[in-house]
Amino acid sequence: MSAVVAEFRRNRLSLSYVIVVALLILLVVAGGFLSDRFLTWRNFGNLFQQLVVLGMVSLGQTFVVLLGGIDLAVGSLVSASTVFIAHFLEWRPDLLWLALPLALIAATAIGALNGLLTIVLRVHPLIVTLGMSSIIFGGTLMYNKEPGGSVPRGLADFSYAKLWGIPVTAIVLVAIFALAGLWLQRSRSGRSIYFVGGDREAARLNGLPVNRIVVMAYALSGLCAGLAAIFLTARTGVGDPRIGAALTLQSITPVVVGGTVLAGGRGGVLGTLLGVLLVTMLNNLLNFLNVSSYYQWVIQGLIIIIAVSIHTTKRRQ
Repeated sequence: MSAVVAEFRRNRLSLSYVIVVALLILLVVAGGFLSDRFLTWRNFGNLFQQLVVLGMVSLGQTFVVLLGGIDLAVGSLVSASTVFIAHFLEWRPDLLWLALPLALIAATAIGALNGLLTIVLRVHPLIVTLGMSSIIFGGTLMYNKEPGGSVPRGLADFSYAKLWGIPVTAIVLVAIFALAGLWLQRSRSGRSIYFVGGDREAARLNGLPVNRIVVMAYALSGLCAGLAAIFLTARTGVGDPRIGAALTLQSITPVVVGGTVLAGGRGGVLGTLLGVLLVTMLNNLLNFLNVSSYYQWVIQGLIIIIAVSIHTTKRRQ
């Protein structure tokens, strides 16, 4: 947690942080007026549970965007991982200790492969990860077209467990963000992501293993997608080949809104965490107001465009 606080202190004048915090306050006030259920502790408990999956995927996306890249395979990877976990556990529920590590290893390996392909093929990561997303999605549908599988009772119970009224999964999420912030700010390998994202050629000339750092960042994105899939499978109880489709766009929104620049080299996990909270709270309020999910997609698209425009203007100035 100290790393997240330290990051906030170093960036306390960041316009992105100010805007996100102001919008959060505005949402809380507006929600209190528009719905008598919005400011209830029960709703906030549900909201904290809802942000876990998006938070994990967005954290992974943050590592990649800090390099100046992007990962469009995260949604398909989450879907495929839920299918693997649910069907494996339906077959052998006693092997939970094996199924979850295997899912994480596979997701991390696919993420690392994405990074490796961008280096070997010298193709923009947008194209590589988009192609990988299509491969994963198609392969998953070939295996299973409908939601299926099951999870042990203990895993399902964990996804809804609470400590002092706060979902345990949300506490785990904040702890992971804190560790990620500590690693990015205090370790040499973490700081090297900023260096490579800021100027890849300069990083290479200074002796940094640029290719290894790129592969590491994409591997971390895959690992976070695997963790998100575990949370999602535990909560839904099944593996769904389409459940992660919306996460690709949704994972980019908090990263950009939180101040991480798409060109790389600037940003951090605190901004992403604030962005996740903002997006989740906005969707939560819109659901209370019975706003169609189609309009919610439009709103998220507008948020991305506005956020990128603000950051671009700041850089030109």
